[in-house]
Parts: sequence; C-alpha cells; structure tokens
Amino acid sequence: MRKKWLLSIISASLLTATAVGCSQAGKQETATAGKLEGGKAAFSISFRSGNISYAENHPNLNDEKWVKKLEELTNTDLDIRLMTHKDFDQKMIQMFAINEIPDVVQASSGLTNPQLAGSVQAGVFLPLNDLLEKHGQNLLKKIPKEAWEKETDAKGNIYAIPEWLSNPSRRATWIRTDLLEKTGLPEPKTVDDYLNVMRAFKKLGVENPFMGREDFVYADAFYGAYDVFGNFFMKQGDQIVPKFFNIENMQKAIQTYKTMVDEGLMSKEFETTNPTKFKNDILAGKAGIWNMNANLLMQWDQQLRESVATGKMKLIPSPTGPDGKGGLRLVGNVTRAYLINKKAKDPAAIIKFFDWMVSSEAETFFTFGIKGENYTEENGKINYKAPTNAKDVDEETYRQVLLWFVQDTTYNKGVLSLTPEGQNLMKLYDTVLAKEGRDGIQFEPQLQGYLKNPDIAPTGDKLPPVILTHVLKMVYGKEPISEYPKVLEEWKQKGGNAVIQEATERFNKNEGVNFSKITK
Repeated sequence: MRKKWLLSIISASLLTATAVGCSQAGKQETATAGKLEGGKAAFSISFRSGNISYAENHPNLNDEKWVKKLEELTNTDLDIRLMTHKDFDQKMIQMFAINEIPDVVQASSGLTNPQLAGSVQAGVFLPLNDLLEKHGQNLLKKIPKEAWEKETDAKGNIYAIPEWLSNPSRRATWIRTDLLEKTGLPEPKTVDDYLNVMRAFKKLGVENPFMGREDFVYADAFYGAYDVFGNFFMKQGDQIVPKFFNIENMQKAIQTYKTMVDEGLMSKEFETTNPTKFKNDILAGKAGIWNMNANLLMQWDQQLRESVATGKMKLIPSPTGPDGKGGLRLVGNVTRAYLINKKAKDPAAIIKFFDWMVSSEAETFFTFGIKGENYTEENGKINYKAPTNAKDVDEETYRQVLLWFVQDTTYNKGVLSLTPEGQNLMKLYDTVLAKEGRDGIQFEPQLQGYLKNPDIAPTGDKLPPVILTHVLKMVYGKEPISEYPKVLEEWKQKGGNAVIQEATERFNKNEGVNFSKITK
C-alpha cells in the first residue's frame, strides 16, 4: 500500500520534483527527533513562511533569535525547514514525492486536503489520541471540539494538532481611507459602488484601484458578492452541485472582473502577481482596495506609513450582490494543523512542545516578547514597547503569527487590547465581519471524484483548474462570457457528473457533510 502510494505521488509530481529538487542537492535526514545531551528534545519541523519578509529573508531561521528563545523556553532543539508561502503547495508535493518528511509537518485544515497527498491514509503519520491524553491535556482543554473534529478520521483517530479560529469570518475587504476622502465618495456597498470608487481612485492616479492577485486568491470579493466560491456546494433542484453552477451569478462575477481589467481598475498583470508582490505593492501605497486577513490591519497600516506618511487603511463591508449579502469565504475553524511523522523518535516530547503553546507563559512570550527588552511589568500590568517601523513590525508579526503554532488566530487580543486602535479592530470583528461571509456545503473527507481528477477539483481558494482556465480567458476577452455553460459541460465530462452524484448521495445520507460556520 505504501509503495503504491509513493509511486502515485512520484508520478503525479515528477515535473515538480525535477524543477525544484535540483536546488536541494544537500538532502537533510528525516524523522530524527530524539534527546540531545542535557535532555533537550530535538526534532525537525516544516511550515510555510506566511509571506512574512522577516522569515523569508532570514539566512537561517535555526539561528534566529526568537527561535533560540523558543528553544530555551521549551528545552528543545528545532530543525526548521521553511517553505516560502508562494511555493508551499509545490514544496509539499515534492516533500512527499521524494519521501523527505520531517518529524512535524504543517498543513492546512483537514486530513484529505491535497497538500497531504493521501499521506495520512497511507500511514505516514501517527494517531495522537493516547499521546494527547498523556502529554497534551492543555491542548485538549483549550482547543475547541469542532477544531479537533476537523483533524479526526472516521475511526476517531486524531492525526493533527489544529490552530483554530473562534470567528470563521477572518478575511476582509480593506480600503485606503485617505484616498477615499479625496474622492468625496461614501464607503462603497454594492458592486456598482465599488466600481465607482475604483474609477475615482484611477482618476487620482492610483496604480491599482483594486489589487489583484494570481488565480483570484485574496482578490475574490466579487465572487463573494455573487456567492459563487468554487469550494462550496449548493442545492440545485434535487442535486448538490458546486456553487459555480449558478450560471447567471457566475457570469456576472466574471463580467465584473473583466470590466475592472478593461478599464484599468485592476492590473492586466494580476494573473502573475504573486503574494510577495501583492503585499509589497500595497505597502508601497500602490493599491486602493484589496482583500486580506483582518488581523493584519494594524501591522500593515503602520508599515504603509513608511511609504505614504498620510496613508491610512480601514476594514469596510465587502461588496454586496443581488441578494444584498456578500463577504469573503468563511474559512472554517482550523487554519493550520501539525502532524507527527510515525518515524519520530520522541513524539511525546513533541506533544509537550505543542502543549506549552497554549500556556500563559507562551501567550506572554509570543504576544509581548522578552521581559526587560520588549516590555516591562508593573503591579501586574504589562507595558509593551510596540514596534515603530516597518521592519520591526514585520518581525513582531513573525513572532506573534508564524512561530506561535497553536493559538486562536482570529486576532491577538493581548496586543489589541492595549490601544484604542486595537480595541476598535476587535469591535470590527463583531460589527462588520460577524455580519458577512459566504458559506456553503462542504464534505470531509473529500469527495472521491475530486481525488480521481485534480483538474476538476478546487484547491484551497482557487476554482478548479478546468474552470479557472476558461474564466481567466473570459476576463481577458479571449473567450465570450456567454459560453460559460459550455465550461460546465466540460467540467461534467471530465468527471464532474460523478462528483455531483457522489455529493448528492452523501448529502442525502448526511455522510461527512459540514459547513464553515461554527458557534462562537
């Protein structure tokens, strides 16, 4: 079984491994966790960079000061294998293809997500139930039941430690309020309102009135307005079909993006805009409206002012569509999760490391840093020296977001509660984000029909490749939008009919059916 699985992964990713494997001539040993002299637990761990410059630009995170302090606090020796954000999916495929799997692997939510390439089912990772009972009681108490369920198989085996969200409406629409004030226009609400504000931004000379990004990732607010996110299903007659089967709304969403490209409201180069350029252009003051995780507002707002002294960002309600609703994709209750290689020599020590992540000591360290250096404490009150420049803000984000592997990642309450701006951001979660966001029917484990043909399966935020290819051609005017129904027929012929049949049967039997929304 394992040999068959590895052969299938190697075949599927041969080109990827060839392209990126050549740069890794010096291969690292895998599954090496164990005790060092002095009782330290040594283990390797891979995780994505989160598009955080401090991490991506550091020559060696294993020698980085915050990692060293983390090792000191947890009595560990970490071997970090960082994967850049833009190459994460590709690197994951390569990792499994060449069987160089570290002791701990970070992945997105769910045990059947494409990043894991069937590795859980192939027996690569340890079930964690007994280990958690013995060494992870804080994790079991702190992490919500709904999050654990996302990382549990049909037999009740927990395979991953989840980082969770108490509010699934994590993504938001951002706007440069200083630019909006110059236009004299009110905050936009509908799709037409947004287009008019973008046109006004263009007249002001804004390079990207709407900041696009490749494959519409973090540039998908208008798919939300028309409720056609590709990874959700809906009921259509007596069938359960993907939401992109709403032909009328899908055509309206495509037309919106085509209008934006045609009028120069979104760059014609958006399809080659990677996460790094996306962020850099925004922080350089080249964007008017965009989509991003709400918890980054204060950091990005401060970094912007190093380029534009009068620049100011704000979260506003996302564009609404024909039903008067809108919002970004609700992302569920798990953002990242950590699996332990069955070859790890001391999995108990690894569980203890993650168990510490939800302690009060960990919360203070990741939130405020080092006492006497980053903060002082007087009569139980913490006085935090907040960073004042873009470089230090990026380092703070690295510590608070990237290294704090297990937390409620909705927002950092400790820091936000210290300032009026932070308190206002927390209110926005309850007043703006809590009232928007698109949901839909999802299946866990993933539909088998999707596993048989990746070309028809959505990956993360993206439409299925066969749909996305045609949508991009339509946005660029290379295919008429009126032919979108033919795209659906192609999707069905490539295996979509079987997906619809399977989804309908599982929905009717209530087998592995869930929604993104969770109870706070």
